[in-house]
Amino acid sequence: MALSIPSLAELRDSQAEIQRFHNRVLAIQLVVLVCFVLLLSRLFYLQVVRHDDLLEQAEDNRTAILPTVPPRGTIMDRNGVVLASNYSAYTLEITPAKVPDLEATIDELATLVDIQPKDRKRFKRLREESKSFDSLPIRTRLSDEEVARFSAQRYRFPGVDIKARLFRQYPYGELASHVIGYIGRINAKDKERIEDDDEDGNYRGTEYIGKLGVEQKYERELHGITGVQEVETSAGGRAIRRLSSRPAIPGQNIVLSIDIQLQKLVEDLYGPRRGALVAMDPKTGEVLAFVSKPTFDPNLFVEGIDVENWQALSESIEKPLLNRALRGTYPPGSTYKPFMALGALTTGKRSASTIVNDSGSWTFGGHTFRSHGDHGLGPVDMVRSIVLSSNVYYYSLANELGVDAIHDFMKPLGFGQITGIDLPGEVRGVLPSTEWKRNTYKRPEQKKWFAGETISLGIGQGYNAFTMLQLATATTILANGGHKFTPRVVQATQDALTHQQQPVASAPFTSLGYKPEHLEVVRNGLIGVATSGTSAQVFAGAAYQSAGKTGTAQAVTIGQKDKYNAAKLSEHQRDHALYMAFAPANDPQIALAVIVENAGFGAAHAAPIARRVFDYWLLGQYPSEEDIAATQLGQTSRPIGLPRARKDVPLAAVSRTRN
Repeated sequence: MALSIPSLAELRDSQAEIQRFHNRVLAIQLVVLVCFVLLLSRLFYLQVVRHDDLLEQAEDNRTAILPTVPPRGTIMDRNGVVLASNYSAYTLEITPAKVPDLEATIDELATLVDIQPKDRKRFKRLREESKSFDSLPIRTRLSDEEVARFSAQRYRFPGVDIKARLFRQYPYGELASHVIGYIGRINAKDKERIEDDDEDGNYRGTEYIGKLGVEQKYERELHGITGVQEVETSAGGRAIRRLSSRPAIPGQNIVLSIDIQLQKLVEDLYGPRRGALVAMDPKTGEVLAFVSKPTFDPNLFVEGIDVENWQALSESIEKPLLNRALRGTYPPGSTYKPFMALGALTTGKRSASTIVNDSGSWTFGGHTFRSHGDHGLGPVDMVRSIVLSSNVYYYSLANELGVDAIHDFMKPLGFGQITGIDLPGEVRGVLPSTEWKRNTYKRPEQKKWFAGETISLGIGQGYNAFTMLQLATATTILANGGHKFTPRVVQATQDALTHQQQPVASAPFTSLGYKPEHLEVVRNGLIGVATSGTSAQVFAGAAYQSAGKTGTAQAVTIGQKDKYNAAKLSEHQRDHALYMAFAPANDPQIALAVIVENAGFGAAHAAPIARRVFDYWLLGQYPSEEDIAATQLGQTSRPIGLPRARKDVPLAAVSRTRN
């Protein structure tokens, strides 16, 4: 058989085909090489360049850092009575992002546990203030039976769980609520403040923060330091085992200078009346009682106050949320006169022996300023002017001093100034001056100070507007010989574990440099008020000598030709009753300022409260039930009935039920 010989063309085609095959193989080899280089580069990048970062991510996927919220410190009075504490309870909580039909789920839950309309409203409000993945309580303080019922049906409710939480409670309810304050859920404004203070790490897992009073002012001490737990987790996020932990450090306990039994006595003595009282130790500046009436129940705010209760508090004409001792400003009335007298002596405008004839009225610039219903007191010197409360004496003195001299003398005493007390929200009030008026009013004709406006300042009226805290602070200066202390309500912090106390550092006192002989003149006048003046009947038979001054201040202006008639005015327009005092007069242990709003004469309504405060503090006496009831109505002077030993009067806590 003959062999066919390929032609030259066929050979060339075959060689070309082989070359193409080699080219393809080479291309494939290059592609494989490039891919291999890329793979090696990627492996190098992942295993060398990003080794630390990816190792951390892998560790994070394997582990979780869980915050441990510290127990909040307690608040107690000077005698160890607990005023704010914590208790553990179960809450039923929903994470909205994990629940497909929220309303249907809540309806189903209501068949297992008691969910009231107010619980639904509170939950709705919390949803509006929170993120969808936050766990929010729909019910708090579950009973054991409710916990058991839900636990048996838990599989039906994804995104719903029961958690054990610590809750804040105020065992004495409304008692001293303006001082203690309350806590509430952290809102957006709180979060901003926490971030600004670089405290966001310490508040991980924390849902509540101090909102008012000591709870707010001492938030840093009360909160404590958040702990952490590092746990190993499964792919589903379930904790398998604990790897490490740093325990939470409980918040410090706060010890107040307040005597809560004295506080309760004063609040009881007010009854339904409005007003404020501040009692202080004139030797230290410690506040012994800090009363604002009416009060409110701070327990309402802990879990989120409902609309009905909030409206009742915020819209009430009685203004129970107003801390009158700290933020209520009033004309001081005749309680201002002892300070005016001291100003006259210090500036040299008048001597103690200067005689002024009190004819019952005083005329200046065509305006007649009345005194004691137009009944004159006759010739009065400085001591007698305080004892008999001569308006004419202080009308003329104010005119001699002038508004700016009055301002300059009263300012160091603390009138119209921030005292610096360790409570948030203090107001300044008004200590008028020509500069103050220029800066306050807008129209040119309003900016000018008129000489006639100075006259009423001498008797604590006019533009004067001060807090009871300021009046009490000034009274302590008269009591202790001219030393000015910064008032404070917190005495010490206490370690929650060791119970060791650390006194709170206070600012050193300032000596105002008054001459002892000048202070003695004023003190003699104040003693005279309590022995033969307007409060003599109230302090009759007292086992100590007190010194004080009554005051009656106008709540509304009465026309020049009109006479005050309480019967023609609405209750909120009537005069305020005031009293400032200290005791014992020769070695003061307590000083106070008290106002009863729209009650009338200071001797009839304010001084009786002061007498019972002094009896409690100096003699250990607690008034009889009969006496308390009569004092609430303004129907007492000296105590009636048989007083009780204060140690024999129990301080009952308020029983709490679910809100």
